[in-house]
Amino acid sequence: MAAHMSRCRTWSRFQRFGIAAYRKYSSGSRYPNISLSSPLPGIPKPVFASVDGQEKYETKITTLENGLRIASQNKFGQFCTVGILVNSGSRYEAKYPSGIAHFLEKLSFSSTAQYGSKDEILLTLEKHGGICDCQTSRDTTMYAVSAEVKGLDTVVSLLSDAVLQPRLLDEEIEMTKMVVRFELEDLNMRPDPEPLLTEMIHAAAYRGNTVGLPRFCPVDNVDKIDRKMLHSYLRNYYSPERMVLAGVGIEHEQLVECARKYLLDVKPVWGTSTVANVDQSVAQYTGGIVKMEKDMSDVSLGPTPIPELTHIMIGLETCSFLEDDFIPFAVLNMMMGGGGSFSAGGPGKGMFTRLYLNVLNRHHWMYNATSYHHSYEDSGLLCIHASADPRQVREMVEIITREFIQMAGSAGEMELERAKTQLKSMLMMNLESRPVIFEDVGRQVLSTGRRKLPHELCDLISNVTSSDIKRVTTKMLRSKPAVAALGDLTELPSYEHIQAALSSKDGRLPRMYRLFR
Repeated sequence: MAAHMSRCRTWSRFQRFGIAAYRKYSSGSRYPNISLSSPLPGIPKPVFASVDGQEKYETKITTLENGLRIASQNKFGQFCTVGILVNSGSRYEAKYPSGIAHFLEKLSFSSTAQYGSKDEILLTLEKHGGICDCQTSRDTTMYAVSAEVKGLDTVVSLLSDAVLQPRLLDEEIEMTKMVVRFELEDLNMRPDPEPLLTEMIHAAAYRGNTVGLPRFCPVDNVDKIDRKMLHSYLRNYYSPERMVLAGVGIEHEQLVECARKYLLDVKPVWGTSTVANVDQSVAQYTGGIVKMEKDMSDVSLGPTPIPELTHIMIGLETCSFLEDDFIPFAVLNMMMGGGGSFSAGGPGKGMFTRLYLNVLNRHHWMYNATSYHHSYEDSGLLCIHASADPRQVREMVEIITREFIQMAGSAGEMELERAKTQLKSMLMMNLESRPVIFEDVGRQVLSTGRRKLPHELCDLISNVTSSDIKRVTTKMLRSKPAVAALGDLTELPSYEHIQAALSSKDGRLPRMYRLFR
């Protein structure tokens, strides 16, 4: 009670006399009046951090005697992400039944020479707070682990075992066949058609070659794949010179030391071949159409069912990510943007992108209009995906072709600056995540042998001009279109009409005159 009364008296003095008077009142002989703006006696001089916009910790790269590249980027924190990226994927399956990369993704982190089962691997990682994952794309297979920095030795040992010493037991292969079959069924039943359309547009654009080969194992091939075939593929493509060990959040020397210990003189379980039979095919863009007639009326039943829609994706050839034009194409893709009719604003699908302003705003019956850019080391594809009621497919196709033609017009200064700023902000926001930095480091070093830092990419984006956009678009419009169509295709224009519209000045489809509608 006495303490409370004392506090009340102090507060009343503070209110009555103000801060200056109270400071004077409270400072007796024992507390000299010290200004807070001058350095305190006996306290060390503070050292302030400075930001100059440049990354001090550049990506360090070392190549071992066997050709394996090690790339790392330091990032302060308790956890690290380490993984092995392999130059392998569905594009290299021309001499094999399609689906091997899909099988290897599902078989990853199963039993190995050192670990009896997947559970043992997960329990080992748990001791270091770790998780593991494997992802396969058309040209890269990525095995990754995120764990505490203290467990780096265990993590690299485990990665080496998972990539080079998998047992591939009969029961594991049988289980994988079941998983693959389920995934293929799910792919055809899910309400979101984008993965299926992406598969179809690649098959149309690169018919029967490289990135046009199926990423998902075809149903007919599930029973054809066995251990002997997997070993044959691994012998050709899982060689050290086709791999990168990438790490984020660790010291480079420490990672190199672990790589020498576990990845330098390791003999893979499939043995080594003197001459690797690697497919060196370059992507051949063909253009074309892939159609899938499908009843979409019962895709999403329930209290709020999605209406029956027909999905169209039209794409044109762009360039590889190794070319200088890759950056202008990325800006163009961001400028087109788009999204669904209910998408919130955000980088890439904001209210100011062309597909939003010119398509979704003006045509209420269109449910979706989104731009995508797929880029590989020897080719690329810019697509627009649109969805609408089956009765309005012809009109929807004409709207997309008109948007493609209008890309070649001059881009407004504000529109271009907004797209460049959005692209830079998306790049920088994504690169705040450790796993994304890991993937960026690994993929860049695997394909080019070096890494462009974010500020270098931002400079390249800033240098893109309206004339660059016009030049790359004009070049793109010379290629044959690739078309993927899914759903009720009664009203779909012919491929020749779509090609004619993309060759015209205004992007309009040739008029059709029917006696009976």
